[in-house]
Amino acid sequence: MTKTEKEFEQEIKICRDIFEKKTRDYGTSWRILRLPSLTDQIFIKANRIRSIEETGENKIGDDVRGEYVAMVNYAVMALIQQELEGNSQMELPLAKALELYDKHLGRTVKLMLDKNHDYGEAWRQMRVSSMTDLILMKLRRIKQIEDNNGKTEISEGVEGGYMDIINYSLFCLIRLSEENKE
Repeated sequence: MTKTEKEFEQEIKICRDIFEKKTRDYGTSWRILRLPSLTDQIFIKANRIRSIEETGENKIGDDVRGEYVAMVNYAVMALIQQELEGNSQMELPLAKALELYDKHLGRTVKLMLDKNHDYGEAWRQMRVSSMTDLILMKLRRIKQIEDNNGKTEISEGVEGGYMDIINYSLFCLIRLSEENKE
């Protein structure tokens, strides 16, 4: 297992643990949300991070790491919602919710490993703020596709955007962990 795979595994464990605990607390109440609502939730988190990065002010005290974790989890929820589209079952058993979470994160990590191979871990040389900007750009693209009723001419669609948001968020979590160690 590579260093990146180990770091991803560690950050995913944190995200999954929070997802599991919140699912125990709230059930799968998020199933009521439409995809654009989940996209907007991710946007709120990314926009808050950018505001903190630009102003240096954090008045409510929730840390930036928690916002990246939330973006991972909301994006996984969006992937699950997309898969379950048309399924009216609002409440999923915890085991099923975790199975779907693991399935979509597994596919996303595979995408990261493939891209990471081709790009040579370029993300390690990027600023966290640049990755935040890329997340915001992906969100604008997703919103545009949603506004076009999911129709694209050449783009990969919303699924690829959500997967990229997960991976960029995990990259940011890894980079923030590295900065805290220094």
